[in-house]
Amino acid sequence: MYLGDAWRRSQYFRMGSTLLLLIILIAVTQPWLNRLLIGELSPMTMGSFESYLPSSPDHWLGTDRWGRDVLAVLLEGMRHSMMIGVLAAVVATTVSVIIGFVAGYKGGRLDSVLRTVTDMVLVIPSLPLLIALAAFLPRVNIPLMAMLLAAFSWPFAARTIRSQVMSLKERPYVDLAITSDMNDREIIFGEILPNLLPYIGVGLAISMGAAMLAEAGLALIGIGLGGGNISTLGQMIYLAMSWGALGLGKWQLVFPPILILVLIFVSLNFINIGLEQAFNPRLRGVTGE
Repeated sequence: MYLGDAWRRSQYFRMGSTLLLLIILIAVTQPWLNRLLIGELSPMTMGSFESYLPSSPDHWLGTDRWGRDVLAVLLEGMRHSMMIGVLAAVVATTVSVIIGFVAGYKGGRLDSVLRTVTDMVLVIPSLPLLIALAAFLPRVNIPLMAMLLAAFSWPFAARTIRSQVMSLKERPYVDLAITSDMNDREIIFGEILPNLLPYIGVGLAISMGAAMLAEAGLALIGIGLGGGNISTLGQMIYLAMSWGALGLGKWQLVFPPILILVLIFVSLNFINIGLEQAFNPRLRGVTGE
């Protein structure tokens, strides 16, 4: 219902959703696409081809220093980066919704405790701590990287949801539900949560983009997933820069992963703008959507 309203009302939402769905489709079909490109070879197998082959019908983006097909590695990296972004966003959004709802609806001492915990996590310098944790842990895989990123990204959304819940629970229809002897679960899921779905959707989109950019940033400073065994878009950029790809004129090693990251970020930003246009009455009046 809500997504259908956003699709009808906002051109930005339609453009962002179409672009993101196309990227997700490519990521989901990555194993099949890679079989078309390199047969049964693993895209991460080193020495599969000669190093630094130029672009050709056999290798559309050429090969890298380790003799891997760049397009196959790019598709693999896109899928892994999307997995990190989606998993981190889902975990962070779930935590923020639970904490925001409990704090905002219950109030009192429980609200004070949860607000203090949220503020403490907010002031923790996340980048140095992420670097230390990623360097300390013997092997960082995709789920662990997503959990590390989610651990520091939930407080922002939790504070927003808390304030919205505190506002909504004072509305007349909630008072009517209380006087009608509805229990807390019925009020939360039947009266308050539906009105917060657009905000939760915006938070999910922002968290996904932020997690993917954060992973790319960590990879660029050498704190990424298991060496060359797991490809992400950030890992591809890091390896290309460490090889001096631009100095060698191997632009195809650097720009494609950057372009994919930009397209993902743009699509999520359009979805964010579209949700705001669709469900913010003041913004709808300005944009004419």
